[in-house]
Amino acid sequence: MNRVTLMGNLTADPEIRHTPAGKAVCEFTIAVNERWTTEAGEKKERAAFIGCACWGARGEAFAKWHRKGKAALVEGKLRQDEWEKDGKKQRKTYVEVTDWHFCGIGGGEAKPDAPRQQPKPSAPKPAPAQPEGEIGIAHV
Repeated sequence: MNRVTLMGNLTADPEIRHTPAGKAVCEFTIAVNERWTTEAGEKKERAAFIGCACWGARGEAFAKWHRKGKAALVEGKLRQDEWEKDGKKQRKTYVEVTDWHFCGIGGGEAKPDAPRQQPKPSAPKPAPAQPEGEIGIAHV
């Protein structure tokens, strides 16, 4: 099973790019904090910075509603891209986001081109027709 759920804050504004075929992909990094207390009572904290990619209309919606510092909950699967550069194999592991949710109020107001208030929760909307291999619904 390959399933990932993360809740954290965006480290920068999401970036939208398009494949040569015209398909949108939204890329962003989410910071996930972990806090604990040692047996000696010392408070500890560390952050993990996780790269994410969200495809199609879900990615475009994510970029519209999120910006640096904004809290988000994302679900998806781990992916690993491999390529060769200068004769050396390169790898990048990231989360391919299949679903995302609004979460908290981190990061202040929405982007200037987006509505200033988040929509009220409603029943999930059916996902638009998607290419084979993509699943999930963005709750927007």
